[in-house]
This record gives sequence, C-alpha cells and structure tokens, in this order.
Amino acid sequence: MKVLKRTILYDNHVKLGANLVDFGGWEMPINYKSGIIDEHIYTRKKVGTFDTSHMGRFIISGREAAKFLQYVLTNNVFALDIKQAQYTMIPNENGGALDDAYLYRFYEDEYLLVVNASNIEKDWEHLNKEIGKFDARIINKSEELAMISVQGPDSKNILGKLTGSVYLTEPVKNALDILNFDGKEVLIARTGYTGEPLGFELFIKDADAAGIWERLLEYGAMAIGLGARDTLRLEASLPLYGHELGIDINGNEIPIFSCPLAKFAVSFAKVKGDYIGRRPLEKQYEGFKKLMERDFSDLSDLPRIIRPIALIDRGVARAGCKVFKGGKEVGYITSATMVPYLKTEGNGLESKITDDKELRAIGLALIDGDVVLNDNVEVEIRGKKVKAVIPPYHLKSDAPPFARPIIHGVEVDYKLNCSENYKDKALNLLEKSYSNTLWRKNETINLIPSEQSHSSAVRLLSVMDPSFRYAEHKKTKSFYDYDVFYYQGTRFINEVEHLLVEELKKYFNCAEVETRVVSGQMANSAVFSALMDFKNRVNRKKEASRLGYVLNNHIIRGGHLSAQPMGALHDYIAIDPITEKTAVVNFPVEKDNSFKIDVEETKKVIEKYRPELIIFGKSMVLHKEPVKEIRKFVDEQKINTVIMYDMAHVLGLVGDYFQNPFTEGAEIVTGSTHKTFFGTQRGIIAGNYDKDDYKYSLWETIETRAFPGSVSNHHLGTMLGLLMAAYEMNNFKDEYQKNIIQNAKYFAICLKNAGLDVAGDPSISYTETHQVIVKVGYGTGSDIANSLENNNIIVNYQATPEEEGFTASGAIRLGVSEMTRFGFGQKEFEQTAEYIADVVLRNKNVKEEVKKLRGNFTNLKYCFSDDDINKNLEKLMSTF
Repeated sequence: MKVLKRTILYDNHVKLGANLVDFGGWEMPINYKSGIIDEHIYTRKKVGTFDTSHMGRFIISGREAAKFLQYVLTNNVFALDIKQAQYTMIPNENGGALDDAYLYRFYEDEYLLVVNASNIEKDWEHLNKEIGKFDARIINKSEELAMISVQGPDSKNILGKLTGSVYLTEPVKNALDILNFDGKEVLIARTGYTGEPLGFELFIKDADAAGIWERLLEYGAMAIGLGARDTLRLEASLPLYGHELGIDINGNEIPIFSCPLAKFAVSFAKVKGDYIGRRPLEKQYEGFKKLMERDFSDLSDLPRIIRPIALIDRGVARAGCKVFKGGKEVGYITSATMVPYLKTEGNGLESKITDDKELRAIGLALIDGDVVLNDNVEVEIRGKKVKAVIPPYHLKSDAPPFARPIIHGVEVDYKLNCSENYKDKALNLLEKSYSNTLWRKNETINLIPSEQSHSSAVRLLSVMDPSFRYAEHKKTKSFYDYDVFYYQGTRFINEVEHLLVEELKKYFNCAEVETRVVSGQMANSAVFSALMDFKNRVNRKKEASRLGYVLNNHIIRGGHLSAQPMGALHDYIAIDPITEKTAVVNFPVEKDNSFKIDVEETKKVIEKYRPELIIFGKSMVLHKEPVKEIRKFVDEQKINTVIMYDMAHVLGLVGDYFQNPFTEGAEIVTGSTHKTFFGTQRGIIAGNYDKDDYKYSLWETIETRAFPGSVSNHHLGTMLGLLMAAYEMNNFKDEYQKNIIQNAKYFAICLKNAGLDVAGDPSISYTETHQVIVKVGYGTGSDIANSLENNNIIVNYQATPEEEGFTASGAIRLGVSEMTRFGFGQKEFEQTAEYIADVVLRNKNVKEEVKKLRGNFTNLKYCFSDDDINKNLEKLMSTF
C-alpha cells in the first residue's frame, strides 16, 4: 500500500472535515465541507487560506549562490533586491521546463526557491548535480519550513490582525518582508497562485504553523482545498506543471515560451551568461516575437502557444479535448472545467459584487500560433464539436482589492439621452453647462487640491481673440535670439508672452521661464527630452543614449505620474543592463511618516546610484521637499546631476510661507498653473541658468523642445488669461499664501477633533501645504468621496502609501486653496470638518446645510474687482 506524505497541518484538515486525496504523493485536502464552488467564491470575495506546505522549499547560499541561480534558472537573479521575489523556470538543455518556480530573497546572503510538490525529488537531484560547479550550498527546508497562502481582498486586514502590523510589505506584487506573530518570525510575500491582486504567502517554522492556521480561521479566513486552488489559478490563466508546462499529450516537450508567462520568467541579460537552455530559449523567443507581431509566415521556432479558451455553447471541456478552427485540428485543451463567479451590478467604480453565483466553462489550450485572440473555434467533447472562442483573458486583477471575472461578450453600454435635432442638442448643452456652473459655484464646497476657480478677468480673457489664432515663433541666432514669428497679426500676443515671462520670473525669482507648454505633463516631457538631447550633444551620429539613473518620488508615495517610467519619463529613461529594470530609484521615506523624505537614507541612495536627474515634487504633498539639503550633499560629493522640482500642486505657494525652490538649489521648476496658482490650465518651465553657465545650452534645448518639440499652436487665449492670473498672484500672494497654510493646518486639526483619522505629523498640525489627507478605511475611499459629492462636498479619493492603487483607496485628499479664495476662514473650515464627519462617520445627509454655507461665499477673493476692472470687463463682453 502506498504511504502518502502529510504536511504539518494534516490534523487541522481532518478537524475541518476535509476530503483528503492523493496529490503527487501527498495526502491533501481537495475540498472542505463547503465545497469547491463556495471556496472559490469566498476567496474572490473575502479571503481564503491554503496549506501549501507540500511544495518544495530549498535554501541556496554561499559566495556564488547568485551565479549558480543565474545558471540553473531562466530569470535574472540580479534583478532581485532584498525583500523581492520573482517568478522563474528551471529549464533543461532543450528549452523545456523541468519545473516552474518562485525565487525569494528575504536576506542579503541567501535565496529561497519554491518548487512544485510533484517535482521536489527531480528538481533536488537536478540542482544538486549542477551546484558542484559553484561555491554555493543548497539545503532542503521543505520539512522544517511550513508554507501557508492567504489570498483575497480581506487578506491584508486579516494578516494585519495576525501580526499586529498595519504595514505588511510594500504594496506591490512580489514584495517581501519579515514580521512576527506572538514573537515568532513570519516571512511574508506578496505572491500567490490565484490571480488575486491582494495575496500573500507565509513561510514559518513547522512548530508555529498550526497556531497561525487556526488564528487565520478565527479572523475570518476560509480553509481552501486543492480543487478551488485549481479553479482559481485556471480563471487567472496561470500554468500548472504537467498541463501547460512539461510534456504534451503526444509525449513532446512543451517549449517554455509556449507559456505566455515566459516573457516575465525568462531573461537574456548579458550578465546571465550561457545558462542552461539559453540558445533554444532565444530561438523560441524569436518565434514568440513573430506571434506577437502577427507574423505567421514561419511557425517553426514556436509552433503552438497557450491561450485562454471559453465555451460559447453548453458543455464542459476537459484536459485533452481537441480544438478545431475551420474544420482543422489546431490544438488541445490543457486545463478546463466549470468555474464559478459572482455577478456584478453597475459600471466602473460604482459596480458592486452581488451574491448571485454563475458558472462558466473556461480553460486553457495549447493551440497553433496563428489562432489569435477573439477567433471562433470548436472544442470536441465526447465526439461533439462545441462552439468556443479565444478571449484575451478570463480575469483581471488591475482594480484591487478585487479580482474581477471578465465574461466574453459583455460590453459596456453608455446610454446618453440625446435628441436627434441638433438645435435641441445645442440648447441642452447650454442649459446643462449653465446648471453645472451654478451648482459648482453656489452650492458645493470644492476641496479638490488640484483645482482652482478663475477670476472673471481670467475667464473672459481666456476666450478673447487671440484664442483662435496662431503665433508660432522661435529664437534665431542670426538676430541675436530675437524671436521670429511665422504668422502675421501677432504683435499683441508677442507683447503678452514677454510680459508673462517677466511676471513669472519675478514670481519665481529666476532667470528664465518657458510658457508655451500647455500642461504640466507636457512641461515635464519637454524637460526630459531636452535632458536626453543635451546628454547626446557631443555625437549626433549614433543612436541617442537615454537618461541614466533618475531619483524620484514613487507614485504610491504621492509622486507625480509624469515623473514615473509609465508617465512622461517613459521614452527617455534607460534600462539598467544588470537588473533589466528601468533606471529609476525612489526617495526613501521616514519609517514613522511615509509622507516625508528621509534625507539621510536619500544620501545613501544618491551615493550608490549617482543619478543624472533628481525630481522633487508630489501630487500628495504634506511636507516641504528637502531641496536645500540634497543640493548641499550633491555639491559636496561633486555629483553632476540636475535637480528639478515639479511644483504642480504647490506652484501657488512659492515664497516665504512654503518654499523658494531656486534659492534652495533647484535648477529647473515645472508645474501646471491651475492648482494653487490662479491660472488657466497650462504648464510652465522655469530655469535658473546664467548665460555664462555651460548648462545654459540645456535651457536653450528646453526652449526648442517646447517649440517645435511639443507644441505648434500654444493656446493663446489661455496664455492671455494666465498673464492676468500672474498679475493677481504677484499682487496678492503674501496674504493668500499665509492664509492657505493657516487654513490647511486649522482644517486638519478640526477634522481630527471631529473624530476623523488625519494622516501626517501632528507636531506640525499634519501639513505644511494646502493639502490634508484623511484615512477613511481600506478600499472605501471612492465610496466615501461619492457620498460626500452627494452632499455637495467635492473631494478626491486617494490611495495612501500603504495601498495598492486608486481602486483600493482608503483615504480622501482635501485642499483648502479654492475655498480660501472664496473667503473661507477658520470658522467655515471648522464647520466643513463637522459636515465631513457627519457624512463619513454618521452617514448623515448635510446637503442643504452645505448648500446654505456655500451660498454665502460666492465672490472670489485675491483678484482685481473694482469699478475700473468691471467696466473693462463689460467692454470685452460687448465684443461677443
């Protein structure tokens, strides 16, 4: 009789009434009393806990541990920093997979490799055979180190209770950390095999496993068996060794690149050297590229690929079923079954997951490479061909905390109530615009930090002639840098532009300002483009080198989108050839205040990476940026870097009440001109380079990247409005800025006193800017923001540095700038704090009270409004 192995949690499974089966030589729970369907659903809606201690766990250490792993694994081990993990494959010489695996680096000097349970002996033998060539050691910890997976939208909350820690890991996939449970060490990883955006795996000593398992169940997790684990991974289109990897049904080896995850698991970095299977993998990769480019002329390098498949007609496919297209056999099902899901109601962020269950027949198939997404195919089930389709995916995990099933054929229908008569459409637009403007101006309290109302003069000037004209121009060396305009009728706008530049130079106390860019994002793009061009100025005959390392604020800590590799920086940043990651590093933050840069740790990062560009600035900003301290440090270390400050959110606070960026050492300031600044929606670039400075040519390049690099028509009307806004700002800024800072601090204290959880440092009244952050509960930010809007209080929902993204937001972001301009003082902000608390904490309806309060504050302050101004505004109106 075959003796099955048991994990340390076997008795716990028996106590729960598990249905135990033979799984790769292990006696494991296929399901518990609730059954596979309910276990699947509970994981997707709440949280499931899985015993994964049957998997193999090998510790690799020694002087050449990384070198050994580079040789026996497909991924780039050098990409792993401390407390990071990566998916990888164990290849053979033919480019097939001996196994797929996960590599973890919890400690500086050792790695943890997790392999599939059915392959432990095979993998152990293979790795031990190869390690003899290296100064490294491998230890099998499978029987000493238990492994528990905790997956689902409530997983973070439950693990927070377990460990007593609000912070588990960095809120990104594959992040690791080391925590404790009742004084016992717990290794925690943001990894898993379910497709959940919130999922963790725990590594603990065997002796501690049962206690942790029971505590997880007490806190609300459901025990999940291998049956639901399989339906969950199938829904997420994750491969299973022996099905999507290994040997196919004809006894042939499945190429690693037939599995789409290979693009994340395989590296061809030079630093990996000639590792096992590299050459066949490179050949497979060429075939994979052809398939992605829809070049089907030669499929010999990679004949088939794993694709999701969904049945359209009734039926249940199983592994081994043949797949046909146009009567021709094109492959077979590798995994398939009926998978449950919960229906949703509503659209977008307002959609709600219901308790209404459904089943769908889905799977994965190994099919010919020229069968593409959305192709109609047929699956042969018991001799009958059933209609099916090749969808792009069955599940998406890009809106945490929930993984959401994607049902083939569902389309969003935006229903708009429009007349067929165009005059009726025009009248409807005019009426709704009028109503919306009155609602925003007279009835709502606007606390969005990135918005600013315009004065009557700014609004009216923005739609005057020359708002529909052109005025392209460029400095010309032959005319001593005198601007040459390419259009006639531009004398007035030429004067306006020069006046605007002078006012902004006065405001920033700097040497140069470029005003033609029409957004903050465009301003940053122009600077990045100019920096790259400046870097390559010596040799124009070779392909331009991208920017080296850049230091910025990470987006999860409030950094500007445009300063991220996925934002405006995208086309200008290099890839580090060692790590194969974008050459971006982030400002470290203080341990007890994730909203504030840790200066001393930043100095260490700068010493290590010597960045070519340092970008200060945030969209979630409570503190001053340490420009002065970092300028002093880079000068002392003689690091040739450019210090840039994206001041979009705090552009209207430049001065003694907040920061003087150029005095503190910034070289370039960018920003949008409509947040705390009074202006129209445009962008600016300011620089402080002396004409004798060798970097002045960088400034000249910035000007060329504005025009002709970024704009042709540069929205002349809004430039006219911006000039008036600059006059207003320079005239009223001292009083305005003082009141902004005072109101924000007082507002934060009032919110705290009203019972709300205000983020930040209480010793400085929580903020040094116009912003206040209020935590309202993980994943509830958008609902709270919507409730506040229903009560005429307009705010942003906001993800804090501990959260995974905007859909998981647990905070609201508030700003005092617009309401300060409408005359709100301490009394009004105190009343507003009470209204917010009434809505957030007590679910009260305060709409009429808000409307009444706002009705007393409809006249904009800090702008020109005397009789002379009004007479001239009336004169302008007469031109319509």
